[in-house]
Amino acid sequence: MRIVAVTSCPTGIAHTYMAAEALEEAARAAGDTIEVETQGAAGMTKLAPETIAAADVVVLAADVEVRERERFGGKPIVEVAVSTAINSAAAVLEEARSKLASSGSAEPAPRSATPPVTPVAAAGFGTRLRQWLMTGVSYMIPFVAAGGILIAVSFIIAGPQVAMAVNGGVFHGVHYAGASSITAIYHTAGIGGVLFEIGGIAFSMLVPILAGFIAYGMADRQGLVPGVIGGLIAVDVHAGFLGGIIAGLLAGATVRLILKVPVPRVISGMMPIVVVPLISATVVGVLMLLVIGNPVSFVMTEITNWLNGLSGANAIGLGALLGLMMAFDMGGPVNKVAYTFAVAGLASGGIGGQKVMAAVMAAGMVPPLALALATVVRRSLFSDAERKAGEAAWLLGASFITEGAIPFAAADPLRVIPSIMAGSAVTGALSMAFSASSPAPHGGIWVVGLLGHWPLWILAIAAGTLVGCACVIALKSLRRSTPTPVPVVSLLEVANA
Repeated sequence: MRIVAVTSCPTGIAHTYMAAEALEEAARAAGDTIEVETQGAAGMTKLAPETIAAADVVVLAADVEVRERERFGGKPIVEVAVSTAINSAAAVLEEARSKLASSGSAEPAPRSATPPVTPVAAAGFGTRLRQWLMTGVSYMIPFVAAGGILIAVSFIIAGPQVAMAVNGGVFHGVHYAGASSITAIYHTAGIGGVLFEIGGIAFSMLVPILAGFIAYGMADRQGLVPGVIGGLIAVDVHAGFLGGIIAGLLAGATVRLILKVPVPRVISGMMPIVVVPLISATVVGVLMLLVIGNPVSFVMTEITNWLNGLSGANAIGLGALLGLMMAFDMGGPVNKVAYTFAVAGLASGGIGGQKVMAAVMAAGMVPPLALALATVVRRSLFSDAERKAGEAAWLLGASFITEGAIPFAAADPLRVIPSIMAGSAVTGALSMAFSASSPAPHGGIWVVGLLGHWPLWILAIAAGTLVGCACVIALKSLRRSTPTPVPVVSLLEVANA
């Protein structure tokens, strides 16, 4: 077969490139030819039109909406999750072979001694919904990282009172009037105040960006205007992230419905510039202001109050649950749900959100660290490729890149995934029990100076790392066998990229 493929994950870092490498390895083993377009954080080099035209079949391995998918119109398409391409690339190509044969385009050459494979199901509504939501999250994450770290650094430079100095309020009995201009901010709080203001502006864009790019995933560029407007209204009525998600889905659905209405040729030229933005923005704006905004705002207020009031067993239980989610798919959709929940709490303000953020970041660091430690303690249980991945996993884990654990999970999921889930659950629970807090949404060990109770936070990470390491060694020792070498992308190179 002549195959073209696109791989894309929410963060555009590890999963995107690992899926590409897995597909390339499987194609070489099967005697097929493949060219892969990675739509990742480092940008993308588009497949040449002549390459697409010459292809027999298209493979889309994506957890977000594939950009410019209309290029593949008329070709047999197999659409799967990124994790499926990483773990079952051969099965994906067999499904492509079956799709090609059933399409009548060309009959693939018969192959002998082909191992049985599990059929790959076509993408349904649930998959598409996840892709739309993850598209919004993927575009939002850079704003989260930049804005959150700028705010955290401003606390170090200008002290915890910087927020009151800029926005006004009372801190430790001192009343601050606030600053009305950037010049006043600089004179009041110095460069720390300026960084706080920049970070705050970046954070104010989280919900509009989330909503806009959910709508973009559903309706391409024409979804951006109503999506962003709906997100801005969600901020204005205090509907938060939940309001942004609803606004994005509503905007995308509205645009798709408008585009299904037949119009005269004389009007069709004005549709994308005037008609669609005008009608969709009006519909979304009215619904968000008059129908959806207030109920969602009430729900978000209750969630914020609940986070700020968490203590004791409730806080520990939440930390353990978030830890399990962070380790379950190591950067996949479940991991992103936990991370987005933490970011939503952080953006809403209050110490409760910062505690959740610290627990999520710590739990996300444990899987690579636990497996890196395991490759040192019991090297004989791991293949050469895994031991090399373990060397990179130290840095990846310390930097809060949970994807560093994927090579190990791909090779031995039944023993690795439960082990790292146990370690992350311990860390999440301990972090909440210790009341560790993080004003930064990312950075791992490199932002430790910004954290509240940071020595205990590091202790929680160490405890979870030891638990995860002990579990994976114990489970792998139950049945000693020669590890099967698996192709492993150099995650350190990916992270550098």
